[in-house]
Amino acid sequence: MSETPDPEVVELATKVFDLARRGESDALAAYVDAGVPANLTNDRGDSLLMLAAYHGHAPAVVALADRGADPDRANDRGQTPLAGAVFKGEREVIDALLAAGADPAAGTPSAVDTARMFGKDDLLELFGAR
Repeated sequence: MSETPDPEVVELATKVFDLARRGESDALAAYVDAGVPANLTNDRGDSLLMLAAYHGHAPAVVALADRGADPDRANDRGQTPLAGAVFKGEREVIDALLAAGADPAAGTPSAVDTARMFGKDDLLELFGAR
C-alpha cells in the first residue's frame, strides 16, 4: 500500500524545488540548514543540485554542495548535474561542480560524452579527456 503524501510536505517540497530552479541560494541554504535533505529529489529523480545546475545557478550549486549535496547523483535517466551543465553551456556551474568533486565520467551520457557530442573541446581538455 502506498501512503498519500501529506499536502503540506508536498507544498514545501514544491517550494524548495522552485527555489533551486530559480537559484535562490540563500533560501535554499536556509531550508537545508533547517533539515530539508540536501539530496532531495523529485518524482523524476532530479535533485535540488541537478535543478540548480541545469538552470545555470552556480551560487545555488555551491550552497547545496557545501551542505552535502552529491554532485554525481544521477536522475532517473542517468544524467548528472555536470552533464546537464555541459549540455546547457553553463561554465560557472561546471566549475562549481568540479570544485565540489563531480566526476566528468559519471552518468549516462557522462559530461565527457556530452562534451564530445557537442564538440566542446575546451571542456574535454578541462576534463582531461581529449
